[in-house]
Amino acid sequence: MSGRDPSEEDRAASSLEVFYDLVFVVAFSIAGVQLAEYLADGHYRTAIIGYGIATFASVWAWINFAWFSSAFDTDDWVYRLLTLLQMIGVAIIAIGLPPVFSSIDANAHVDLAVVVIGYLVMRAGMIVQWLRAAVQAPDYRATCLTYAVMTAVAQVGWVVVAIVPLTLAPTLIGIAACMVVELLGPAIAETRFARTPWHPGHIVERYSTLVVITLGEGVVGTVAVLQAMIGRSGWSVETAVLGLAAMGVTFAMWWLYFRLDVGRPLAQHPEKCFVFGYGSMPVVIGCAAVGAGLHVVALWLDGEAHVSVAAVYGAVAIPLALFCLGAVGMYYYLAGVDALLVPMLVAVAVPLVVGGLMAIGGAGLLSSVVAGCLAPVLALLVIAFGSRRSDTPVA
Repeated sequence: MSGRDPSEEDRAASSLEVFYDLVFVVAFSIAGVQLAEYLADGHYRTAIIGYGIATFASVWAWINFAWFSSAFDTDDWVYRLLTLLQMIGVAIIAIGLPPVFSSIDANAHVDLAVVVIGYLVMRAGMIVQWLRAAVQAPDYRATCLTYAVMTAVAQVGWVVVAIVPLTLAPTLIGIAACMVVELLGPAIAETRFARTPWHPGHIVERYSTLVVITLGEGVVGTVAVLQAMIGRSGWSVETAVLGLAAMGVTFAMWWLYFRLDVGRPLAQHPEKCFVFGYGSMPVVIGCAAVGAGLHVVALWLDGEAHVSVAAVYGAVAIPLALFCLGAVGMYYYLAGVDALLVPMLVAVAVPLVVGGLMAIGGAGLLSSVVAGCLAPVLALLVIAFGSRRSDTPVA
């Protein structure tokens, strides 16, 4: 574990890494169902705070493993067993997510007990990996030890937050403090000491894979809800339109992300790695939440949501905006601005705003959702026609 070659040709994700990613589908799925159900009941505070905690824990754990494996993956038996330990930790986190939402809804101390246990299991494996790298890679010893120490400090903080019986507001302050410590670890390690030998192409592929499995989770969740609706009342125009809209917007989101090739310029600008690494978190979180928003639409059509049409539309439009604007913004941050930036931002914003006005004006939920889901489609059209008419660097 002396460090991988950051210029290694044809570096691709290993089968173990892809397998590791699939475990996160469970966490995203449970978090998405909880988000949808609380949004459908009008419990917005519970939905947003609970989903924020759940997805931060999942995505941040994924990010730590992805960047470590990009720099130090040996794929030997020790590495594989420690990866298994981390996968078990992710599964425990997923099991503990519903109590997080219910405790927030009760305005009580956030029940993080099971989540923190899973986090400790997972992060213990990560700390051992960093210590192993510190021993076997002298050139990066200080960096690896900093990662290990900061990770351990953060875990102490999470334990304190989980066991001290505070009310909701102080608990959220403690959670925010732990998040800051988590985010500071890589910033200190990578800027104060030798940068780990992560591979730009490999990192870009890893993030792309996470986006794909997140999109896939949204498809699976939407199909499951539609299946339940059809089982109760049979096929209808509404279920057909929702199914087509869900598949269509998911496909367009995939197309937009990979048409932009969001992370491609990272190899030319490795100094922007922190913005890419951290800034991709809201993109992935928004991506996962689109599926939850479509779930809310299905619940509303089935008579199980007790909120306004505008609120249901917002459950889809807000995360869709987060994903599309985040993907566009990340690409242009890495690659530099060109003439297509403003048209693309307008192309994303106009359908979302029009859909919102339609929802408020009583045009009907499905019509509003379909209009809003055109956001990634119009952005793709701007890229296609703009690229033909000018020498633009987009993708």
